[in-house]
Amino acid sequence: MEDTIVVIVLLILSIIAFIISVRSFREKGFLFNNAYLLASEQERERLNKKPYYRQTGIVFLLIGILFVLNAVEVFLNTGWIYYIIAVVVIGTIIYAIVSGIKIESQD
Repeated sequence: MEDTIVVIVLLILSIIAFIISVRSFREKGFLFNNAYLLASEQERERLNKKPYYRQTGIVFLLIGILFVLNAVEVFLNTGWIYYIIAVVVIGTIIYAIVSGIKIESQD
């Protein structure tokens, strides 16, 4: 019973992450990006938001995939899916850092 609740919560979180990802790819809604959130009002007005929306969309897509993989692992209890999860986590972190540096170097 506990596993079922955990799987449901993980799937709900993945749906939320996928919704944020789709909205970010469409450049709609709130921009969940540290560089944008920490910028002053003047900087926000002059920023090209497109690369920040794209970065946010990709990161939330990967986070949604992570939640789905975790739900599958909890449901199946295989043990080996954690290796895939670890690779996706490392890939997400590397992508966030490299794309952040790339975006900042373009400005």
